[in-house]
Amino acid sequence: MYVRRPTLHWHQQPPREDRRLDAEARAHAVIDVLSDLQAQDIALLDIRKSASFADFFVIGTAGNPRQLQAFVDRIDEALGKSGVHERHREGKAESGWVLMDYDDVIVHLFSPQLHAYYRLEELWAPGASVVHFT
Repeated sequence: MYVRRPTLHWHQQPPREDRRLDAEARAHAVIDVLSDLQAQDIALLDIRKSASFADFFVIGTAGNPRQLQAFVDRIDEALGKSGVHERHREGKAESGWVLMDYDDVIVHLFSPQLHAYYRLEELWAPGASVVHFT
């Protein structure tokens, strides 16, 4: 049975339950891209219980700046095809760190050195569930 959802205007937010499902689907779409591009140390952090600014962090590591830029481009392309657009971006591939903000999903892409330095999984582990993908 098909149930039509009501049309929302740009200033309206869907009910929290719907946003959570959408956020989870977005996070898994990012994980799929990172997995396809052979990212290292892919992790999904569910931070809904400990943060109000996002539901999930997706973390991935790139071997070099060119690979990191490919991650950025493909994630943006894949989510854009689904109608999801980036709200904000910090960092550059050359710096070894890029943050991509997709509302309830924040993507952190690192070089191996910066991933080891920031250790976001450890920082958020007390209040978040962490799932690693190989």
